[in-house]
Amino acid sequence: MPSRTNQSHHACPARASRRLTRSAQILLAAALLASCGGSDDEVDTVAENACLQTNAAGALFDPGAPGQNGAPEIATGFASKKVAYARSFMVVAANPLATKAGCDVLKRGGTAVDAAIATQMVLNIVEPQSSGIGGGAFLMHYDKASGRVTAYDGRETAPAAATPNYLRWVSNSEQTAPLPNARSSGRSIGTPGVLHMLDSAHKDGGKLTWKELFDPAIKIATDGFAISPRMFASVSGSATNLARDAEARAYFLNADGTAKAAGTLLRSPALATTFQTIANGGIAAFYSGAIAQDIVDEITDNTAGITPGLTTMADMAAYRSVKREPICSVYRNEVWVCGMPPPSSGGIAIAQTLGILENFSLAQYRPTAMDDNGGKPTVFGVHLVAEAQRLAYADRNKYVADSDFVPLPGGSPAAMLNKDYLRSRAGLIRFGSSLGTALPGDLGPVSLGIQGPSAENGTTQVTVVDGAGNVVSLTTTVESGFGSFQMTRGGFLLNNQLTDFSATPADATGAPIANRVAAGKRPRSSMAPTLVFRVAANGGRGDFRMATGSPGGATIIQFVAKTVVGVVDWSMDAQQATSMIAFGSANGATTNVGGEHPNVDLSNGGANDALVVGLRAIGHTVNTAAQSSGIGTIIKRSNAAGETYLEGGADPRREGTVLGDSLSGPR
Repeated sequence: MPSRTNQSHHACPARASRRLTRSAQILLAAALLASCGGSDDEVDTVAENACLQTNAAGALFDPGAPGQNGAPEIATGFASKKVAYARSFMVVAANPLATKAGCDVLKRGGTAVDAAIATQMVLNIVEPQSSGIGGGAFLMHYDKASGRVTAYDGRETAPAAATPNYLRWVSNSEQTAPLPNARSSGRSIGTPGVLHMLDSAHKDGGKLTWKELFDPAIKIATDGFAISPRMFASVSGSATNLARDAEARAYFLNADGTAKAAGTLLRSPALATTFQTIANGGIAAFYSGAIAQDIVDEITDNTAGITPGLTTMADMAAYRSVKREPICSVYRNEVWVCGMPPPSSGGIAIAQTLGILENFSLAQYRPTAMDDNGGKPTVFGVHLVAEAQRLAYADRNKYVADSDFVPLPGGSPAAMLNKDYLRSRAGLIRFGSSLGTALPGDLGPVSLGIQGPSAENGTTQVTVVDGAGNVVSLTTTVESGFGSFQMTRGGFLLNNQLTDFSATPADATGAPIANRVAAGKRPRSSMAPTLVFRVAANGGRGDFRMATGSPGGATIIQFVAKTVVGVVDWSMDAQQATSMIAFGSANGATTNVGGEHPNVDLSNGGANDALVVGLRAIGHTVNTAAQSSGIGTIIKRSNAAGETYLEGGADPRREGTVLGDSLSGPR
């Protein structure tokens, strides 16, 4: 029996604490209708209690109410969670206030896109270190009525004045590094794309008005929220960098330069005003006028010797998000897996990883000692996934960039996803040893250098299914934590997304790097919002099965791949796959095994942990550093009677939660 949440359904006290199947709930509701003295609507406690949480004492509470804030568990580390269930709609996000905003939109009849927009705006306030309107995003959308899957690209762009050495030198005549460094200078800031992308998705898949989707964020920014432990820890770790910017310093820090304490009520009237302006005026109010000028002023500011960026009002006005064809491939003739195309490398890398893995019987290497946290992965299960990822990352690092500027081999993803090609790559894997650092495959005469992965930590995930069956997986970011550390007068942080480009335009051999800087170009990403579908009888894409995604920089690919494998190959529920030990490789000397997980024994340098010891025995250098995933997963299930329900998991490594029209267990 799957683990159940503590949420209860009660229209009458007599049934407040019962745990019933859906069929029993319906029969009992009919029998007690008269004694409750209510209508059919009053009996539907699933709908009545939608978007509420349950505390440790079993009492329902509103995570958006003052003083609640979803009681985020801890700042860092790992706090085990139970799988959640819902009847028809569900939201998973990295902060309870944001999850509540999205869930309330669904409760009012809004779509998955509507909920994602409301959730993103609240995340801008309560998790500013990770995402916001000064950043970019990728969104995967499934429209139930048409069956269409669309990939929305809201990645930031380099300004028109950017040169190949934009991040490397102040100028061609002054060949010194930007100050204080590339990330904290104006050079790192790309033209923000998330709002343009969300507006595009809303025009295609929204139902509620654009304006009303900003109401929850405006209210929280005006009334304030209690700083969460995770946000406090993030600010504390970045206090020195935040102190360089006047607006960031005033907002995040005390007068003595320390972080405002967890629990402090934080208000942002400036951001409330910005949100109200965009709500009333649409995205034109962001990409032109006073807000755009504020962004340009911040990017071009050279106070205290900071090297300015070269973004102009024309760059702001010229920004356009792009609707792209998703990367979709069949895995084990069981599921279609759809992800983002370039400029994200996530979709191709995950498709390649899975395409390599389907040449092995991965099911026989399922984790042991299964529990709510995903059990204990086996040595060969981890080995096979990590080796497949080494090969996928090797291709990613050479071939994948913004394909509007540097085409993929053959001009499309087909060559990289060809089953015969991936079978040949799988043939390189050995059970008794690791590849270490794998070489890219031969995909024809392509004169490109190789760039390794870059850091990207300021990211978050929103996963939504609405009552009509539409689905959104949104991965959104300001790049590193707090982006460029530069905050506008309008109360939002600006990204440092351009540091995802290669700072040097060529490798040591002089071969051009695909991911080099160019005017108007989008930097390569690892973000991997992912949708999974059943294979239909005719081999085409069938019913929706799963949505997932994660923050985590270059390791996003690893986090998402292990989650898909956990569900498809190892029959895990949404929480188990989300919580499972984070493992994999970005194609280097090390293999990751997340040491923050309670099922990893770090004592004696890992020598007491069977997984770590087993991997070392076949040549892996194991990195047991804590992993900072933030996976959000929703799975569509059905029972023997054909009734469908949703199953959700929020990453225990962050303070997120799952909300919906909740059930106490599977139907």
